[in-house]
Amino acid sequence: MLPDFRVRQRDFLLEISRAMTAQLDLGEVLRLVLNASMVMLAGQVGLVALRDAEDGYSIRATLGVESDRLDDLNVRLAELVSSTGWGFDREFLNTKLNQMAVSLDRTLRQSLFLPLVIGEEPVGLLIIFRSYWIQATDNDVQILQSFADQAAIAVHNAQLYARINQERKQLVAILEYSADGVMILDRQLRILGFNRALERMTGWTMQEALGQDQDAVITWKKLEKSDLHQAMAEGWPFRTPKDAPTETLYVEGDLLRRDGMTLSIGITYAALLADDGTLTTIIANVRDITHFRRAQEMQNVFISTVSHELKTPVALIKGYAGTLRREDATWDPAVIRDGLTVIEEESDRLTALIENLLAASKLRAERMRLDVSDFQMDRLAADVVERFKTQTTKHQFILQFPKGFPIIQGDEVRLRQVLDNLVGNAIKYSPGGGTITVGGEVDERHATVFVRDKGIGIPEDEQEHVFDRFYRVDSAISKKTKGTGLGLYLAKAIVEAHGGSIHVKSKPGAGSTFYFTIPL
Repeated sequence: MLPDFRVRQRDFLLEISRAMTAQLDLGEVLRLVLNASMVMLAGQVGLVALRDAEDGYSIRATLGVESDRLDDLNVRLAELVSSTGWGFDREFLNTKLNQMAVSLDRTLRQSLFLPLVIGEEPVGLLIIFRSYWIQATDNDVQILQSFADQAAIAVHNAQLYARINQERKQLVAILEYSADGVMILDRQLRILGFNRALERMTGWTMQEALGQDQDAVITWKKLEKSDLHQAMAEGWPFRTPKDAPTETLYVEGDLLRRDGMTLSIGITYAALLADDGTLTTIIANVRDITHFRRAQEMQNVFISTVSHELKTPVALIKGYAGTLRREDATWDPAVIRDGLTVIEEESDRLTALIENLLAASKLRAERMRLDVSDFQMDRLAADVVERFKTQTTKHQFILQFPKGFPIIQGDEVRLRQVLDNLVGNAIKYSPGGGTITVGGEVDERHATVFVRDKGIGIPEDEQEHVFDRFYRVDSAISKKTKGTGLGLYLAKAIVEAHGGSIHVKSKPGAGSTFYFTIPL
């Protein structure tokens, strides 16, 4: 009868081993390992503990154990492992296991401890407690060791699968919610993957794009240099020496969206090659570079404008200074006085330009510092208007402040700079003349100051950008008027440093109203 029993035992072990190694869910593998162990060893209580990244062990599956006992068991298990390591002292181990058994149930008589090891690397521990004691034979030990080896392989495979699955989910999440568009192409350039950001950029949904040829979705209205097809015809991605990293390909241009609008994008293509060097897939990272291009264009315009703004006063100063110092001419006092006035005015203009540039640069590095004091905003506005009246004969100015306008706490010099900019712009951008109104309103918590003109106005799509650094409205008058695109940027910074906000309401051809609000 004994040989038949051993045959059935080995058949059972083989069946269980197949079931364990076929299963990749870690929880299910642990359940199979524990159930099979309890059946094979006639156990009453069992647990499986797995090794973690810090080389500690925590119980991951149990049978016959109340959940409120897990914390105590984990503490005892930690003491056992830290005391014995993997060079187990059998006597010490039995003592500890017996203490663990008594803490669970005083009727338990024997503890069986099976290390789960793969390639000499510990994976976990299998511990079975039973209510009777029996000496294990050499055959029992051999079968149990074989079972433990199979269990270790099954647990290790399930852990690897869980880790890979988690990494896959993380990768999918990164691709799905990336701010950049991500597209995966096969070697025929058909779309295999398409994320949400690319849906927003192209106007195509993922379901519509999958399976399409790349050219059906990425349609260029304007292309800088070559595209993917031309690069592949010229040998990309096989142009690098053997065993060298494959170079990426960058393509840039204006994408024609599905709705007919355009978007400036840059695409970086990276090729994935098989071990034999054949192309398998291409990963395309798509980035919206509209703001980058706009900023680059603004910077170019700014450099050109500043160059012009600097050249004009420098030329005038040099011209008048050279004229006045001529030794072959005699100038009457009026001519000298007029020449010196021009030199002084142009020097002031240069100083103001340089101060704006320095202030804009400083704002990028630190918060604006204010010299706060009490002052009358309505009187400050009246002073600004009085000064600008001498600079134009086409405009009429109206002051519109209510009586008893409250005292303001703020930096008077800085807020004068704001008003100077707003009134100066009102004059520049209403070249035909008209009324410019400077006024204020007040409520319980805020004071609001506005400057209203009857000028050319600002298109709605440009209103949100007028406070950007270096930005100038794209119009015929803007191209003719002087300016660096820093005035409103600095005005916004000054107002916000006071805890306030600045806005514009405008309609092309009907004028603009700039207004800022400061807490009382």
